[in-house]
Amino acid sequence: MRDRSRTNSFPTLAALLAGVIGLTGASQALGREVCKPALSISNVQFSKWQLPTLERKWTATVAVDASHCAPNTAGTFEIGFLRLVENGVDIEFTEEFVWMSPAVNVGVDFWANEAVGRSWINKVSACPCAK
Repeated sequence: MRDRSRTNSFPTLAALLAGVIGLTGASQALGREVCKPALSISNVQFSKWQLPTLERKWTATVAVDASHCAPNTAGTFEIGFLRLVENGVDIEFTEEFVWMSPAVNVGVDFWANEAVGRSWINKVSACPCAK
């Protein structure tokens, strides 16, 4: 049986990409500069197992330096993870979050037999530049 979520996601992804390219082109055509905040991960922790699910929560603080952005702006970013698992295949995946200055707290649930091999900031959305 085919995985419909994969086959149906391509047109959606293509439309989203076209929209982002169109918006980027429109903002450049209007002469507005585009900036990006600098993000960094700190205070990483894993909670103890939560009964009855045996899940653990990975939490971190993401510091946001949006000094180049217009005041009171926000956007999205992804954190990439290398998920290590005791009796299985390690995989990389991403989770999307919203950034706001000066920092945001984030969390992702993992099973008891999983751990984070590494994490990284990925795909930070642009913001209007400060004037």
